[in-house]
Amino acid sequence: MSRKTKMNAITSEDLLKQVNPENKQLLDDFLDYLKSVRRSETTIAAYKNDIEIAWVWCLQNIGNIYFINWTKRNIVAYQNWLLNNNENSPARVRRLKAALSSLSNFICNVLDDEYPNFKNIINKVENPVNRPVRKKTVWGEDELDSLLNILVENKKYKKACFLALGICSGRRKAELCRFKVSDFSDDHLVCGGSLYKSDPIKTKGQAGGKYINCYTLAKKFKPYLDLWIEERNKLKINSEWLFPAGDGTEGHIGIPTVNSWAVSFTTLTGRDFYWHSLRHLFTTNLARAGIPDNVITQIVGWESADMCKVYTDIDADEQIGMYFNEDGIVAPKKKDLSEL
Repeated sequence: MSRKTKMNAITSEDLLKQVNPENKQLLDDFLDYLKSVRRSETTIAAYKNDIEIAWVWCLQNIGNIYFINWTKRNIVAYQNWLLNNNENSPARVRRLKAALSSLSNFICNVLDDEYPNFKNIINKVENPVNRPVRKKTVWGEDELDSLLNILVENKKYKKACFLALGICSGRRKAELCRFKVSDFSDDHLVCGGSLYKSDPIKTKGQAGGKYINCYTLAKKFKPYLDLWIEERNKLKINSEWLFPAGDGTEGHIGIPTVNSWAVSFTTLTGRDFYWHSLRHLFTTNLARAGIPDNVITQIVGWESADMCKVYTDIDADEQIGMYFNEDGIVAPKKKDLSEL
């Protein structure tokens, strides 16, 4: 079974047509502002979706009033509806409220000449306690090796290569789509050939996203890379993208496709598969190899080593056991990157 995520389908075209024209215009102005400061298309689309949910709720529950006139009582009612009627998780509610808070900041900072008395009241209403509602999937190496074997046996080389890249690089699914064939040429091998270092790839971030060099464990990834490159050659695919869409003339593969692959991997493994679980696995493997947090931070491209704690799935007993055995205190055995 896939992880349970509440999907909203309340913003139908018919309902959006009935939304207060002033709210529509306010959202359009906000989206234009986001474009002007070069937020990514994905970020802008997310804001649009999240705020349209609020507009439809407003239409159906509080008389379609202009957002400028919302009160804290309205915010409480919206939050309550999201949690108890629409069955959103606390984390999702926080995000939906954050979108309205960003819109409010836009009004305060940019439209203050029109609305000098407007205040951002969104965060005056306490957020729901952020408790996990989905069980995290922690993969073992053998489980994913079995999945890779199944894909190869069925000649699903593109899927196998994409999965192996996720395992060996820990990149987000959107970033996995953006690798190029040239990123895995011999002149991109570094650290004695243990890692591929890509050309800068667009990653998540403000101002349209940032570009960073991404690292991939070479030894484990290369067999699946070779199988897919051979298949590409047979299919006469000449795209610069490692994972092209269609026949290679339509750019790189898209999120809907790899999401569908995740569903099929869930079926094959009998466990909830989602691409971000591979980011946890990659970080955990580096930590188990004894690589310091500051080095892991550089490999993954984080700004703070604090993220290592978030993504390392090693329990206390295992972590302590790395430093003790029957002889007492020992230095943990460190692996070379080429062994991973």
